[in-house]
Parts: sequence; structure tokens; C-alpha cells
Amino acid sequence: MWKGFLNKLPRKSSASGRADLDSGQCSNGAGNGNPIQRTSSCGSIPSGRSTSAIKRMSSAIFPSSVVAGIEPLVSFKDVPNSEKQNLFVSKLNLCCAVFDFSDPNKSSAEKDIKRQTLLDLIDFVDSSNSRFSEPVIAASSRMFAVNLFRVFPPNYRSSSSGGGEGEEEEPMFDPAWSHLQLVYELLLKFIGSSSLDAKIGKKYFDHSFIVKLLNLLDSEDPRERDCLKTILHRIYGKFMVHRPFIRKAVSHIFYHFMFETDRHNGIAELLEVFGSVISGFALPLKEEHKIFLWRVLVPLHKPKSVGVYLQQLTYCVTQFIDKDPKLASSVIIGLLRYWPITNSQKEVMFLSEIEEILESTSMVEFQKCMVPLFRRIAHCIMSSHFQVAERALFIWNNDHIIGLIAQNRQIIMPIIVPALEHNSQNHWNQAVLNLTANVKKIFSEVDEELFLACLTKYKEDEEKRVSLEAKRRLTWEKLETAAAFQPVTGHTAVLVGRQPSANLIATLI
Repeated sequence: MWKGFLNKLPRKSSASGRADLDSGQCSNGAGNGNPIQRTSSCGSIPSGRSTSAIKRMSSAIFPSSVVAGIEPLVSFKDVPNSEKQNLFVSKLNLCCAVFDFSDPNKSSAEKDIKRQTLLDLIDFVDSSNSRFSEPVIAASSRMFAVNLFRVFPPNYRSSSSGGGEGEEEEPMFDPAWSHLQLVYELLLKFIGSSSLDAKIGKKYFDHSFIVKLLNLLDSEDPRERDCLKTILHRIYGKFMVHRPFIRKAVSHIFYHFMFETDRHNGIAELLEVFGSVISGFALPLKEEHKIFLWRVLVPLHKPKSVGVYLQQLTYCVTQFIDKDPKLASSVIIGLLRYWPITNSQKEVMFLSEIEEILESTSMVEFQKCMVPLFRRIAHCIMSSHFQVAERALFIWNNDHIIGLIAQNRQIIMPIIVPALEHNSQNHWNQAVLNLTANVKKIFSEVDEELFLACLTKYKEDEEKRVSLEAKRRLTWEKLETAAAFQPVTGHTAVLVGRQPSANLIATLI
């Protein structure tokens, strides 16, 4: 009987839908200003069919429980205004049918009907002027949950190549995206619609719905994460009562990523949303927000994959400092705590972020952290990895930072000048040598007397270091010689030099 119903369906519409998919065109495009761009076909119902024929077709394809009430394939234009919301609910119930997209040829007619129904729903929400009733909101929430909330398959791809050290992995695309995209577009328009009463909507778009929506940000499909990012921001703006919960739930995702799994696909998108959220924080900042900075944003610099989301993370951190400049020193000290000693590429990233933070740092905050900061920069200047040394020396191209250094030169120059002189004598890279010479010239112009004093001190320290090294080597040689003449009895420990004497060898034999 099922085959008989399918045989009655027109094959032309399915072929047309596939042709549209190949061309990448969408005749029923999104309205103006819609941030979700459709990327595949918008298959349509054959226009030559009568309402009764379409009704028979939908009843054959979908269970009667799904299409109960007003016939869902009737156009909104064909029903009075009083029945449009009932038709909307009927169409939502029809769209609760979920199909298998692993086989593109399976249930193609049903997929086309559902796709066209989703497009009708989007157009209705776009043009609706009346308030959505509670049954409409409840049915919408249910349809979104049925279509979107799902468990992702296990991810077996390694996350050890994070931080820019390996080749970028190819993104994985969900085969059901042609329908998921429309469901996301409908959700975005529904949440943003002025017809949705937030007081009623918060009961259905509740904490459970938000948590499941946040879990979807771990999707492998970048298109889905981009849609979710926009929707999450819209929900945060629409339902003020849910804002504290959203911040707490997102913090838990970050904690789980940092301290347990070390992998999550949506960290960059979550940080991008929070960048705009932070910019809207009222002053003075609440203690809750400062704790988020210290316990979440600063520790997010630790994972190996920080390079994937560093741009968004830096933006969030600088937004906090713009809001409250007194946070700058604590952020810099936090970065020094998580400094990547053995990862050169992360060091380059950290140096870039430090420079961006210093641009917004006041003199008072700079003085609180300048000693440990410039000790770390001095180590970077002497790094044998030329990119690290080069990036550290580039800091002196920033006029604001040069001004901060010049006013605190009595403390900073004695830290940095020895590193510069060490580079001049020992570094292998010509570009680093040239930059070192430029920084030495800047210091000389700022305060030549102090610069020469630092050079003299460095030379004296080097002479002392060489003398102490020679004395230490001589002491060890005396110990080795003395040990060589001691008789070996029982289990007595023997000090063996780098070149054992003949007497010692004879004794051991």
C-alpha cells in the first residue's frame, strides 16, 4: 500500500528539487537582514495540484496523528486570519517528522514536502503581526527540539594538533543540513519576532532547552555552529530572566573543556557571543563578572588548542580591561602564570596578546606587573627560536608601550639591556640581530647614560660569571684527582671524571 501511494506521487518535483540543489540556488530566499544564508535547494510542492490532491498526498505520506487538525499543506493565503495560527500549529506538527539523510534518494518526496512546509512557516513568521498564542509557542518549541536536539557520534579525530602545530582538519558537514538550516532559520526568526511574548516564551524556551541548544555547539559542522552562535545571542537578548543561567551554563562548558576533555568544537563561537555580552556589562562590574574573567578567560590560555580561539579570547579580555582598566595588571600576571615555556608558537601568540593588552594599560597598572613581565620578555628576546625573539622585539614598535617603558626606564632597562647584549654577541638570526640593534638604539636615545651603565654592569657580571665558572671547574678537577687516589673498598661510591686517570682505571679493575 505504501508503494502504491509513492507511485502516485509526481517524480518531476523531486527531480526539480535535485536540480535546484545542484545549482545551489534557492527561489524562496530568506528575507532581508537574515543572518542565516541558505546554501541548498528549496524543493517545492507541484503547483498544478488541487488542494484535495495535496491533502490526499500528505495523508498518505505522514501518519494521521501528525497531520491532525487543519490540513497542513493548505496555503496560509487560503485560510482566514482567525485560522492561520491553527494552520501554523498543524504545519509545525507535520515538520516533527524526522528523516534519514544518509541516503539522498530515500523518502525524497516526503523531504520535499517538509522543506516546503518549513519555508511556509518562515514566511509566516516574517509577515506575522499578531501575537503568537501559547499553543503556537509550545508547538514551536516541540518542533525545534525534535529536529535539532540529537546526540553527536563519538569524535575519534585527535585534538593534539591544536595551537596551530598541525594541519587543519577538514570540517565535517551534516547531510541533513538542507532541513536543519531551515529549522535554525525559523528558530532565529521566531525568537527575534515581536509577535513572541517573552513572558510566555520563557516557559517553553527554558533552562533545559538552552542547555540542549548549547550542547549542539560541539557540532562538527561549522555552518551549524555559526547559526547557533547567532541564535544564542538572540535568546540572551530576548529572555533577560535567563541571562544568569546562560552565563553559568557557558562557564561550565569552558570548565569541562579546560579541565576534563581538552576538546570542544564551539569554544570560538561561545567566546564570540560573550564578546558582545561583555561589552554590554554595566559599570561598576559585578564580582560575578570579574570571577568569570579570572577563573574562565585567563585559564582558557592554557589548552594546546588556544590558537583556534585566541582571537575571540583576546577580544573578550580586552573588553574587560576597557570596562575596568584596573584589571589589566591581574590579567597580565595571569598570562605569565600560564606562559608556554616549551611551545614557541603559543609564545608568539601570547606576546601578541600582551602587546594588545598593554595598549589599554594605564601607568599605575603597568607598574604593578612590569618587573615579572619584562623578565619574561627578556627570556623571549634571548630565545633561540627566531620568531619568538622577533615578536618580543617588535613590542618596541608600539609608541604607547615605548612611552610606558621610557617613564620606568630605571627598572626596565637593567632587565632588558643584558638580554639585548647577549643577543648581539650570540644570536644566529640576522633579522633578530637587526631588531636588537634598533632596540639598543632606542634605549640609547631615551637615556644614554643609563644605557651605558647597564652595558658596563652586564660586562662586569659576565666577567664574574666566567671567573666563577672557571673556579667551579677547577674545584671539580681537584675533587676528581683526589678521588682517583682513594682506595675502593666494599660498596664505596666512586667519583668518575670525564677522563678517568690511569690509576683510577687500574684501581677499578
